[in-house]
Amino acid sequence: MAGNAVVEEMSEDAVLDTATAYARAVQQGEVGLLRAAYRWAVLHDPDRRLNPEVAVLPGREKARQYGGEGTRPVSEFAAAEFGARIGRTTFAAAALIADAQDLHHRHPVLWGRVAAGEVRASYARFVVTKTRELTALEAEWVDAEVAESADGRIPWTRFEALVVGKVAAAAPQLAREKEERARRATFAKIIGTPEHGMASFLIRAPIPVIAQLDTAIGALAERLREQLPDDPHAADTLHQPVGEEQPDAVPTVVSADERRVLAVLMLANPDAAPDTLDLTDLAPRAELVIHLDGHDIDTETSGGALPSIARVEGHGPVTREWVREVLGPHAKFTIRPVLDPLGQVPVDAYEIPQRHRRAVRLISPADVFPFSSCTSDTMQVDHTVPYASDGDGGLSEVGNYGPMTTTHHRIKTFTRWRLKQPFPGVFIWRDPHGALYLVDHTGTRRIDRAA
Repeated sequence: MAGNAVVEEMSEDAVLDTATAYARAVQQGEVGLLRAAYRWAVLHDPDRRLNPEVAVLPGREKARQYGGEGTRPVSEFAAAEFGARIGRTTFAAAALIADAQDLHHRHPVLWGRVAAGEVRASYARFVVTKTRELTALEAEWVDAEVAESADGRIPWTRFEALVVGKVAAAAPQLAREKEERARRATFAKIIGTPEHGMASFLIRAPIPVIAQLDTAIGALAERLREQLPDDPHAADTLHQPVGEEQPDAVPTVVSADERRVLAVLMLANPDAAPDTLDLTDLAPRAELVIHLDGHDIDTETSGGALPSIARVEGHGPVTREWVREVLGPHAKFTIRPVLDPLGQVPVDAYEIPQRHRRAVRLISPADVFPFSSCTSDTMQVDHTVPYASDGDGGLSEVGNYGPMTTTHHRIKTFTRWRLKQPFPGVFIWRDPHGALYLVDHTGTRRIDRAA
């Protein structure tokens, strides 16, 4: 490892190489800490450490189950000592011990990749935390399903969604119980302490209720734009130096957020609406996209087939019972057949037709820039090879598109990053220093030139 004085004299390539070495050292340290935590748990097995006659006395150390089903209990004070030595709280040390136990006994594939330095400890620890309530067999199934994608190819938000979905699929009944508990935990109340004349109101309700409410507020706020337009001086006012003359105030102009707050007030109290605004035809409508594969999961351990899990775009996995019982009374369903994304006819135009955009969304569900986490359906769709009407450029066709945020699109267009798409949905990026990255629907992987 280089010292600070040496780093300050390094070239760009040397700094990147040094940073890579430091990152690997951190990852190896996390693996070593998990090994130490597991060994600490073995050394503090209650059968070896605790006197049964003393343990029953009030306040004395007892056995505690840190990990999930299939792991051994640990003497409960062990975490305090271990935590103090590594500079963490007892709670944090207990969590580390539990995660280490689960990785060793309930997630053999994931632990193998962690030990080999292929998976970050944070990704692995998230998996074992989410599967702690599962049986050992259910946890092992999730382990096999997510271990491949746990190596950092998927950014944190996408990996989190993957794990949550697999956990629900492994234990649908448990997912259903959690949904029922969550449904009963609805509320609409003021939260926090009002300050400077402002307060917050939080609503927790089923997804369709929130979606309808958000759509209604947005529609009403948009209709208010004519009477209450945007403040043209809002950005200038934010950056105007103190002491300079302020622009003339226009009492009828507001920000978009202010219009939405007024829309909430008008929904609660229609008398608050301006006389010129007719609300009679304002019917709240919201569109939710639900993905169903139509197949149950066959398993020998459950005595039959487990029902499949649906996925609501932007919200995560739900059971089919939830779709029927919660969405059913509120929604009208439109069944759309599976789209063949590769069977789309090219167009001789720069403009991208809607059918191509849907195909791109299916092939590449996220921003195709390396390690990007954005999955918004409002991203720009880039031509990998720029389109040219004279035929010397790329075509407007599936296989020459890639969704990107505005920032990543600009990087691709105006910097020394280079991109190729050898197959539809497979992107090869080269950064300005020559590093190569492969991006596809599973995430991002660094390509070693030596390979």
